[in-house]
Amino acid sequence: MGKKAIHFGGGNIGRGFVAEFLHESGFEVVFVDVMDAIIESLQNNKTYQVTEVSEAGENTKTIDNYRAINSKKDEAAVVKEIATADVVTCAVGPNILKFIAPVIAKGIDARTETKPLAVIACENAIGATDTLHGFIKENTDSERVKSLYSRAAFANSAIDRIVPTQPPNAGLNVRIEKFYEWVVEQTPFGEHGHPDISAVHWVDNLEPYIERKLFTVNTGHATAAYYGYNSGKKTIHDALSDSKIRTTVHNVLDETASLIVDKHKISPQEQKEYVDTIISRISNPYLEDVVDRVGRAPLRKLSRKERFIGPASQLAERGKKFDALLGSIEMALRFQNVPGDDESAELAKILKEKSAAEATAQLTGLEESHPLYSHVLKVVEKVQKDSK
Repeated sequence: MGKKAIHFGGGNIGRGFVAEFLHESGFEVVFVDVMDAIIESLQNNKTYQVTEVSEAGENTKTIDNYRAINSKKDEAAVVKEIATADVVTCAVGPNILKFIAPVIAKGIDARTETKPLAVIACENAIGATDTLHGFIKENTDSERVKSLYSRAAFANSAIDRIVPTQPPNAGLNVRIEKFYEWVVEQTPFGEHGHPDISAVHWVDNLEPYIERKLFTVNTGHATAAYYGYNSGKKTIHDALSDSKIRTTVHNVLDETASLIVDKHKISPQEQKEYVDTIISRISNPYLEDVVDRVGRAPLRKLSRKERFIGPASQLAERGKKFDALLGSIEMALRFQNVPGDDESAELAKILKEKSAAEATAQLTGLEESHPLYSHVLKVVEKVQKDSK
């Protein structure tokens, strides 16, 4: 019997990143989603194409050896597949983890395999697998939790690959950046060893990789998007072609670099080269990345452990500079009522209806006693005043 991976989320990251590399490592991929159109398209098409884009040109790969199940309509089939799988991955968004956990819990509970199922959440969030793991335990009988780890192993990961706005009528095909990084902690797999996924960089300590990626790639990308949006730019390339915005992004990443170098003992030169690589990547005109897409979901991006408040709070705790990050926070707060983005509408509602103190607490999760709180409060007050 061949290797089998169950992947939750049939979107562009799922098809164009995770499934591509599972496929290349010889896994049959079973897509699971609740979106009828995506599942039906995957069921009706035996292949799709992933086109890797770089300044050197394009390279197209054909993906096959997959199936698809609608978990809304056939949960029993999903449970059965998980019970005999080698790996479960997901790319559904951090807020959806609680919705996929119950069926994963049932699948794990039904396992009789000798080797534990490898569970790896591929989300843009710190500790996403830990979060999913918590929801799975909540959906497992307390007596069965005692033996859970004989049936499943849970490993956090850090993923990095830009999926730009897709061409119209692309169907299942995905255009994606050639560069990628997929780092997964290997210690949870113990004596059984980690699954054989060639694209993964297996490490003992994931935190330096997660924070470096989140506080460089995601912080820089979102900063360019929010400054670009508020300056009337259409794409990230357009935004970073503006020398003022490009300098601002560098200033922000100088601040996050000081945290990464200090906390994780990465050399200043190595971090500088990483920053330069990231800015070059997100500036790539071939990606045609739209600022509205990169900036969407501002509530999540402004939350406590995310790309702005996360590094700014740690810098404040260390007595280090975070002025440029406050500018990014302000621009994110001004990303309101953007068509097609529900969170931007909710952000506008919160800023309109709540006091500055209430909005600051709700949006950022900062306590009044935190050294960053008063600085963010002033930014919130400023944005509220300008919005009236």
